[in-house]
Amino acid sequence: MEISDKLLCLFSERVREEDGTYVIDVPQREIDTGGVDPGETYRVALISADREPTEDEDSAAETPTSDPQPPVEVGEVRYVEIEDIGKQGDGIARVERGYVIIVPGAEIGERVKIEVTEVKSNFAVGEIIDEDL
Repeated sequence: MEISDKLLCLFSERVREEDGTYVIDVPQREIDTGGVDPGETYRVALISADREPTEDEDSAAETPTSDPQPPVEVGEVRYVEIEDIGKQGDGIARVERGYVIIVPGAEIGERVKIEVTEVKSNFAVGEIIDEDL
């Protein structure tokens, strides 16, 4: 299965009936990490679980995690595409769950190889290793 680069978040949730409609709850952690904004409209894809969740998976889905971990680590090398330019003129790439990586010296549309040099809860900074990939 091919997964779009525009994927903002990925989680498991049961579909439930509520007053004649069907509802899927979005976990608070997806709102907190900036992947999803309340009030906005999103395209939703449903993928069959192909099995019932185990007791551990079921309880984990109901128990919110304290703080989701950033999807990158210092020293990690990644290929990213620059989607935007920030207020300071730095390139902005988005990875899993819409997590932002700031790339100084990059331009919109460039695909660059970066090394992550700094990681914060809501963004990271990456240094260009190789340009125009």
